[in-house]
Amino acid sequence: MLVLVTYDVNTISPGGTKRLRQVAKVCQQYGQRLQNSVFECIVDQTEFTTLKLRLQEIVDVDRDSLRFYRLGNQHASKVEHYGVKESLNLEGPLIF
Repeated sequence: MLVLVTYDVNTISPGGTKRLRQVAKVCQQYGQRLQNSVFECIVDQTEFTTLKLRLQEIVDVDRDSLRFYRLGNQHASKVEHYGVKESLNLEGPLIF
């Protein structure tokens, strides 16, 4: 399934910069960065649960924000893209 992960980490708070780097690093293990704090991830249910748990362990729920948008397996008809920086087909071969 396609999951869109968005986050906003308060970097002014103590440890904020470290949390921001940690969240981005975990997200990069599961998908591709679309914008600074937005990742597109193709995961199964087990990977999605693990991703959520890992991120929830990092963020400070009193200062940071974390959102997951489940677009499902039929995501190709739900995503429209205009402009530069075309996204990779995460389900296709990774040959450039």
